[in-house]
Amino acid sequence: MKPLVGIIMGSDSDLAVMQEAAKVLKQFEIPYEIGVYSAHRSPHRTLEYVRSARERGLKVIIAGAGSSAHLAGVTAAETTLPVIGIPIDSSPLSGLDSLLSTVQMPPGVPVATMGVGNSGATNAAVFAVQILALGDERLAGRLAEYKDQLEKSVAEKSKKIQED
Repeated sequence: MKPLVGIIMGSDSDLAVMQEAAKVLKQFEIPYEIGVYSAHRSPHRTLEYVRSARERGLKVIIAGAGSSAHLAGVTAAETTLPVIGIPIDSSPLSGLDSLLSTVQMPPGVPVATMGVGNSGATNAAVFAVQILALGDERLAGRLAEYKDQLEKSVAEKSKKIQED
């Protein structure tokens, strides 16, 4: 199957975080592609990837980066696809710089910015699933089951701590 989601990161050191997004997409059986594309160190390669994304069949791009974290913004500037940004906590500022670089976009160049790190990567993938489910009733049903399971897991955890 052709990938529907592109997962890109600014450095291979971001892979551990970005794999959290990949796990969710695998769980929902959504085909994806993953790679390293730096807004600063490989701008031409990155722009080629982003500009060709729609014609290659991608529907959503998830972009994670640390430190100066311009990858999601550069991506959003060069495509009309939805871009979901994940700030990576790889700098001495513990991801605050990444968060601000990802979320502070000028009008007309939106990036849906998630939280910093692993939970942000998980939420980015769930958000991508929600976007894709708009046109796929089967996927919408699986998403509803996923949300139901989240609710059940909270009740189970509550019961467990009450028993201890």
